[in-house]
Amino acid sequence: MTRSAPRRPRRRHTFGAVVLAAAGLVAGALPTIPGPAGASELPEQAREAELAELKEVFFVGNNWEGTADVINSRGDYAKIGRIDMIPDKEERLWEIYLNPVKLAFFLGIRLGPGEGHDQYVDDMYTTKDGKSVVASRPSFADVVSIDVVSGKINWRFPVSGFRSDHMAVSPDGTQVAVSSSISNTVHVLDMATGEEAGNFKTGDKPHENVYTDGGKYLWNMAIGEVNTDMDAPWQDFTKGDRRITVADAKTFRVKKIIDMRERLDAFGRQDLSDALRPVAFTPDESKMYFQVSFFNGFIEYDVHNDKITRVKTLPENPDTSDDRTTYVNDSRHHGMSMSPRGDKLCIAGTMDDYVTVVNRETLQEGPFVTASKPYWATVSGDGKHCVVSESGTDQVTAIDFSTGRKVISIPVGDHPQRVRLGHVPTDWTGPATS
Repeated sequence: MTRSAPRRPRRRHTFGAVVLAAAGLVAGALPTIPGPAGASELPEQAREAELAELKEVFFVGNNWEGTADVINSRGDYAKIGRIDMIPDKEERLWEIYLNPVKLAFFLGIRLGPGEGHDQYVDDMYTTKDGKSVVASRPSFADVVSIDVVSGKINWRFPVSGFRSDHMAVSPDGTQVAVSSSISNTVHVLDMATGEEAGNFKTGDKPHENVYTDGGKYLWNMAIGEVNTDMDAPWQDFTKGDRRITVADAKTFRVKKIIDMRERLDAFGRQDLSDALRPVAFTPDESKMYFQVSFFNGFIEYDVHNDKITRVKTLPENPDTSDDRTTYVNDSRHHGMSMSPRGDKLCIAGTMDDYVTVVNRETLQEGPFVTASKPYWATVSGDGKHCVVSESGTDQVTAIDFSTGRKVISIPVGDHPQRVRLGHVPTDWTGPATS
């Protein structure tokens, strides 16, 4: 296996230590949850009418730049426009600089998960009418709704704690869930107004959110502490409470806690971390596939029988350092998506600088597509391609699910991370203020 250029090991700054120095702060037996996904709550005819005057697109969040590039969701993936996701940057910075506690966490995010950069846009989804994009902004510890035509902020929701992270939109498009990674809370907000509908507590450092069973349940995966250099296997106990929290999406009551440490040990893989990274469910939600910290591969989990069934180890890039403290936020592989038919998995080998498509039945990997620090994987609008963000070279790349071969790469902004399907008006080319 080859790669474009060798990577120099990078030492990470400890997030907790930065915050402590700057501010002097110290910082089961439950019901089985049904799997098959239900239909959307919107009537099909209403949905078709609603989408008739909208264009399906990809929003690419350029985390360090604070912009979102809007590109075609299929075909040529050409760029359509760009949105400034931090139009209130000056106001937010003044607010932070005048508050020593906020400033401590702001600098901690920069030197920890931001790798020396501010994190201005993490996740984003558009409203059903395509008029607004809702985004989480880690360094500003908030969620905002931005009008795609005017570029102005509709509403802003400051999360509890000091950092916002991954989001998920409900199947009916009315609510968005966001992880507050420092307060160990998931907030669920009204997409139209930004009002909080409810919240629930999670494990340490909530990360990925996924709605299941047609929007009945909301799963949150807590990854624990990923910004220290205590990365040796024997130091795993320092990483905190990492677990899956499954909540009722209407009452926000926790229905189930899944401790993957117990499941991994039962499978004989005591060597693997139980810090879940991105996940992917099969179309019928009977199986869940997930990545964990420090591991070049992924794990298959039987949802109904509540047990791990297979573990797939993928090849290591010989140029990747064995020093686990050089892995970005403890990620070895971060990013996965599943083909619409559920027969292929697309895996982003973040620290190994490749992407590969894996046959889900046999777990046989396909060709290795060279990619620079691929960080996220999703599915094209027509379902034919896996689309990954290459944060090392500021581009997104489409890979054919059927052949595993690269189709095209499109330049975007600084450090692309999340890539999400959304909608804009059919004649949209960008905000009037840009």
